[in-house]
Amino acid sequence: MDTVNKEWNIKVDFITFYKFSVTVFMLSENIEEKENQSESIKSDEEDEFGLTRFLFDWANALIVALVAVVLLLTFVFRQVTVSGSSMTDTLQSEDRLIITNFMYKPKYGDIVVISHGNNYDSRIIKRVIATEGQALSINYDTGDVIVDGVILNEPYIKGKTISAKHPTDIPERIPTGYVFVMGDNREGSLDSRSVEIGIIPVENIIGKAEWRIFPLESFGSVYQ
Repeated sequence: MDTVNKEWNIKVDFITFYKFSVTVFMLSENIEEKENQSESIKSDEEDEFGLTRFLFDWANALIVALVAVVLLLTFVFRQVTVSGSSMTDTLQSEDRLIITNFMYKPKYGDIVVISHGNNYDSRIIKRVIATEGQALSINYDTGDVIVDGVILNEPYIKGKTISAKHPTDIPERIPTGYVFVMGDNREGSLDSRSVEIGIIPVENIIGKAEWRIFPLESFGSVYQ
């Protein structure tokens, strides 16, 4: 009897131990599953936060870039479209140019956009021939332009430098704060030779032409 009872007790203890082991294992599996679910939820939240941060940074960079472009186009660079033939063959009608007035000081050879002339209210685009303090004279018989006693070499002009239909008196020396301008198409340009335009106050210069952006086949500097 005792032997039988001992065997039964051993069996009961074994079954109890087995059930206990299974219970512990299931609890352990359940804990691990919950931990995995928690890690998965945490990972999803991190991914969502990372994507939101990326989109925010991208949008912020885009806004900064747009503001910078607007400021540059407002205060540093502008786009203008040429109308007319007074600057041929250097520029053609409908050419689109980028001009700048940032820390600009006029000098000989610059192509500039001007707000208006003496008796001319529209914007014009011309080339600076002489600046303040320079002596200027034009020999209309030969077409020579003389600045500070030197005949200018002007490979950019078209035609001969002739007198204007309504000529103005050209000062022997350009006054302080003024420039003398002419179009490259000397026989077809209304410029400082004419009473309608006259010499130009520097403050009326909107900016200096730098690049041609259209047509694309002519893209590049206007001083090539």
